[in-house]
Amino acid sequence: MRWISIGCLVLLAWLGGGVQMAQAGGQGYPGGGGQMPGGRGSMGQQPGMSQSGETTPNTPAAEKPDAAAKKAFNAGVKSLNRAREFEEVAAKATNPDKKAAALEKVNDAYGRALDQFTEALSNKGDMVDAWNGAGYVHLRLGAFNESIDDYNHTLKLKPDLLEAVEHRAEAYVGFDRLDEAKAAYMDLFNHARPLADQLMVSMQKWLASHRAAPNGMRAADIDLFDKWLQERDGIAKTTASNPQ
Repeated sequence: MRWISIGCLVLLAWLGGGVQMAQAGGQGYPGGGGQMPGGRGSMGQQPGMSQSGETTPNTPAAEKPDAAAKKAFNAGVKSLNRAREFEEVAAKATNPDKKAAALEKVNDAYGRALDQFTEALSNKGDMVDAWNGAGYVHLRLGAFNESIDDYNHTLKLKPDLLEAVEHRAEAYVGFDRLDEAKAAYMDLFNHARPLADQLMVSMQKWLASHRAAPNGMRAADIDLFDKWLQERDGIAKTTASNPQ
């Protein structure tokens, strides 16, 4: 179920909020057909008082959406950091059982982070950092299409977030959308060389993997991509050794 687009989940949460508001309106809140709070009659009783005049406990105020979003996002960041810690443990583990146990914890931590980022977005749908975090988690879990969708939201809200451009390009590579990955590389090459170099590593890994097993890609397309990578890698090395 985690692979459902977060955009859809946010929309459902928003629609649910609208239904609750409509129901509240019918009970005498602004926009409804009843009396406004504070008026006379059963709907105008004072807060904390029952209809008989007896004092009743006050209902705790609901957490404001912005505060709830921030709280969920911060929890997601902690879970994300835990996932990275477990990844390091798995990478260093020599015992197969310990490695498998660490990798299971990696997936669990990423899953929690995704749930928490989704919760943040259900409270604040324009939270750039939460979209960015969700995109990264989907990328790490290999859900490339969902990652692309998350990063599309991120970059719509903050077009100059080049880290998101690079990560979305990695998802393009994972989804075999090579032309879009190449366009992203050129953008990064001109504006953020370290990120372009990072993307180049991902593209070269894709090439090595598809040389070993094409996975439905035509040999001619793999050859063309190989040629492009060699040309771009050569230009990158030349310009690095001869800075302007």
